[in-house]
Amino acid sequence: MPDNNIIDTHAHLCDPIFDQDRTTVLERARVAGVGAIIAVSENLPDAQRNLELAGQHPMIRPAAGLYPSILDRNKAREMYTFIGKERANIVAIGEVGLDFWVVKEESDKALQREIFKGFIDLSLELDLPLNVHSRSAGRHVLSLLFEGKASRVQLHAFDGKASAAQPAVEAGYFFSIPPSVGRSRQKQKLVKQLPLSCLLVETDSPVLGPSPLERNEPANVIVSIRAIAEIKKISESDVIKAVAENAGKLYGDRILWV
Repeated sequence: MPDNNIIDTHAHLCDPIFDQDRTTVLERARVAGVGAIIAVSENLPDAQRNLELAGQHPMIRPAAGLYPSILDRNKAREMYTFIGKERANIVAIGEVGLDFWVVKEESDKALQREIFKGFIDLSLELDLPLNVHSRSAGRHVLSLLFEGKASRVQLHAFDGKASAAQPAVEAGYFFSIPPSVGRSRQKQKLVKQLPLSCLLVETDSPVLGPSPLERNEPANVIVSIRAIAEIKKISESDVIKAVAENAGKLYGDRILWV
């Protein structure tokens, strides 16, 4: 694998499931060609842990965000404050967004939108990319992003149709493809119909792996690379080059490997 220039743009490396072998997991990723991993958070302890891990492992790029199902204004304000304080030390706001698969009540959806709008505003204020969760809420997420004039956006594991994604492509947003693409017709159709210029790769470790029964890890990002190459009928090296360039466009110099 050439020069370790693959970037896993969305992983949960702070998850305790990696506590016993995180260093080994990162070494397997390096051997697979991964040069950097964006470690997203679901809550404040996650975000703090990501900063600690980044200090221990140069491959890790920390992000900070609040999982959409956490419907708590106080926790949202704490996260806004943390992100503002740590702006120079994180590469993204994430993961944040909407989740209508979990959140069903209209009043809860309204609060979820309010919190997400706060993160959109913060991303513009601090010039940080958004790493966005949009399960069963793709159109709603895009509506809020467009309304808020968000400009630097990654839509992680987007589960909508390619036709719904097209306005986001035109807005310059990026879509990250997890290893579960091999078992997801929806993801395969998304890859086929979206341009390579808007694709990124991710693992969402420890989930969304090649097998739903096994722990996923960043080394499996090569599964996403291979799937994109096969679907697009291009070489793996062309995919690696394109997604690396795309990640650089979205995340800038601080995502580049050391």
